[in-house]
Parts: sequence; C-alpha cells; structure tokens
Amino acid sequence: MLLAKTLTSSTFKQALIAIGAFGVIVSALFSYVYLSTSSYVRSRSDRAIVTEYSSLQSAYERSGRDGLIALIQQRIGDKSFADNVYILTDPSLAPLAGNLKAWPSTATAARGWTEFRAPKSSPNATNRPLLRAMLGTFPSGDRLLVGRDIGDLDSFTDRIKTAVISVAALLVVVAGFASILVTRRTVGRIESINATSRAIMQSGLDQRIPLRGTNDEWDSVAENLNQMLDRIETLMAEVKQVSDNVAHDLRTPLTRMRGRLERAYHSQRIGEHDQVLIGDTIADLDAVLRIFVSITRIAQIETQARKGAFRTVNLAEIAGEVVELYDAAAEQDGTLLTVAGDREVLVTGDRDLIFDAIANLVDNALKHGRAGGQVVVTNENIDGRPVISIADDGPGIPADEHEHVFKRFYRLEQSRYASGNGLGLSLVAAVARLHDARIEMLDNSPGLKLKLWFSAPIR
Repeated sequence: MLLAKTLTSSTFKQALIAIGAFGVIVSALFSYVYLSTSSYVRSRSDRAIVTEYSSLQSAYERSGRDGLIALIQQRIGDKSFADNVYILTDPSLAPLAGNLKAWPSTATAARGWTEFRAPKSSPNATNRPLLRAMLGTFPSGDRLLVGRDIGDLDSFTDRIKTAVISVAALLVVVAGFASILVTRRTVGRIESINATSRAIMQSGLDQRIPLRGTNDEWDSVAENLNQMLDRIETLMAEVKQVSDNVAHDLRTPLTRMRGRLERAYHSQRIGEHDQVLIGDTIADLDAVLRIFVSITRIAQIETQARKGAFRTVNLAEIAGEVVELYDAAAEQDGTLLTVAGDREVLVTGDRDLIFDAIANLVDNALKHGRAGGQVVVTNENIDGRPVISIADDGPGIPADEHEHVFKRFYRLEQSRYASGNGLGLSLVAAVARLHDARIEMLDNSPGLKLKLWFSAPIR
C-alpha cells in the first residue's frame, strides 16, 4: 500500500520530471563529449592524410610519374607509414604503384574525400578495415589516392559512445532508485501525520505525531504540529473551564432575580418594597452584563483588531492617571497608593488598553492587599525595555497558582467571596499578548509584585 502511494504521489511525479530533465541535460552533455572526441580524432587523421597527399603531390610536380612511383614504393616499405594506403593509376585507372590492388569502386569523384572498406586479403577473410582517403587527379590524367586505416578510430569512438550510453543509463537508474527511496520516506512521514490526524478526529486531542529524532524538517513539522495540538487542547480546556465558570457565576444572580420576581408575582404590590426589589434586580443584571462586556472585550483584544491604534505613549503618564483615579478608594481603605520611578518610560501600544490593564492590576492590589498597607506603582527603563510594576504587601499568590490566575473566571480560594468576576487578570494577559509583553510575578516579601515587560518602543 505504501509503495502504491509512493508511485502515485506528487513528489514521485515531480522526481520523475526532474530525472527526465536531468537525463536530457546529461545526454546533451555526453553527446557533446562524444561528438567532440570523434571529431577531434578524425580531424587529426585527416590532417595526417592531407600532409602526406601534399608531400606526394609535390614529388609528382618535381620528378614526374617515375619520381612519385619511387616515393610511393619507399613509403610502402617504411614501417612508420604502415597504416597508410596508396594507389597511383593512369587515366584508365590501371594501377601503377601502391599497396591497393585496385582503385576503389566508390571513389568516383575527380578529387575530394572518400571512405571505403579494404578489399579482402583472402577469400575467407571477414575483417575488412574501414579506410578514409583523399584523392585527386593530375593534369596528365593520372590519379592518386592517399588514405589511412581508421578502423581503430571508429572502435575508439564506439567505445566512447558505449561508455556514454552506459553512464547515462546508470545515472537514470540510480536517480530513479533514489527518487523512489526519498519519495517513500516522504510519503511515510506524511502518512504518519495523516494517521495521527485521523486518530485525533476519532478519539480526541490526546494523540501526538511521533518524532524520529532525526532533527530534520519533518521532525520540525511534527514538533510544530504537536505544539499546535497542545495549544488547541489547552484552549479547549480553557473554553470548558470558561463555560463551567460562566454557568456557575451566572447561576447565583439569575437565581436571586428569579426568586425575587416570583415572590413579587405572588405578593401584593407595595410601592417601597417593589422599588427595592427592582433596584436589587437591576444591580444583579448589571453584574451579569459586566461579565459579558468583560468577555467580549477580552475576545476583541485577543483578535488583535486594535493594533491600528498603536502609538508611542508614556507609561509613567498613564500610571499617574491610574493612581489619581484610585487615590480616593485607597484613602478610604487606609492604603497608601504611590507612583515612583522614571518620569518618561516610552512604549508603543494602545493607550486605552494599557490604561485598563494597569487599572485592573492596581484594583486587584487594593482589593487583595493588606488593610492599611501600601501599593507602589513603579515605572522603569531596564536594559532599554520599558517596565511597569505594581507591588503590594498583602498575602500574595502561591507560586503554584501563578499560571492559573490569568485564566478567565479563575479565583483564589481566599478571594472566592470577594467582589469581582475573575476576569481582570485575564484582560491584563490579553493586553500583554497584544503588545508582545511579558508578565512576571514575584514575591514581594510580603505581598506580590507583578511586572509587565514591554518591547522597546518603535522609533
């Protein structure tokens, strides 16, 4: 089954196209090598023939027919000219000198080049070497042919041709085999991802794509997909938690409203009593609406739809406005609320969202800090990064709860019955993610110090 998928995969088809293109290029290259080699070998032989023909022609011009015959006989007896063939004939093509017994029947032109097979040395001979010769006609009508045995040259070029074809075929076979192996490996990894995807669709998000430990791009893809599945599983768990918490937090005010309305329905109308009932019901409805407004606001922030409002703003200025807003509430509780640090801490972001985030942190510090204690808002530039911290001297948050307090509707046990809906820190986390800021929670000994590390402002 895997082999069938390998042979029908797009990767294998692309590999075949690449092999075809590679084969064409290699064939063209080897053909060029073959033709160049063959042409070079033949040109060397032709130059030697031309040189020898010119030498004999000069001898004929100097010494006539008898001088040329004598020179031809000398050449035939010289071992260094053993590969050469000669024939000199009269105008009627009767042989006068040379090591060819007769003028070749294929050499019909008066001058130029010709190729022919040598005559049989015996009736039973099968080896007839290929000869290439240059021929010409003298003014007297005598004809001269000078040639060489090029059988060895043809054998050499044939071997080159065979080697070229063999190498090209071997390359195609090796490339095809390699493409099947690579495609099979690719299809195997893809099929592993597909199998895991099908298992996830059937059984849930607890399945993960196996890693092979090769640290290649497929392991990188599998690791990223596994991280994505982890994130989806976390989000699904958060959705379930939010649903449970919404149902829990809305059940109480809705139950109270229904009870009041039912009592009012079965009771006589009393103006003052009805006024109180209506006021309490409106207060509970406002609390429910605040929950939905907070959820909607967090969702809008998390969609990053507000990055168009990013500007360079001063954290110190925003912090001063938040402290001024909460100063009366802090004074009423006997808490000392102060702002400290640098006067200019610039950051690129949405001013209103940053104001809301700082306001939520200051509000939490005042609510959960020590009665009669102090809350300090500090603005700093640390290593070129803008930082704002809110510190109180209350009971703090246990270290094992630090990651949970930013979940929607999550509330610590000691703050379960305090006012609030558990969405304040969720909004802070959403604003931090929108601004690529990092949240750090530290022990203030006693109390809690929460820091927001923003990125350096864009100049």
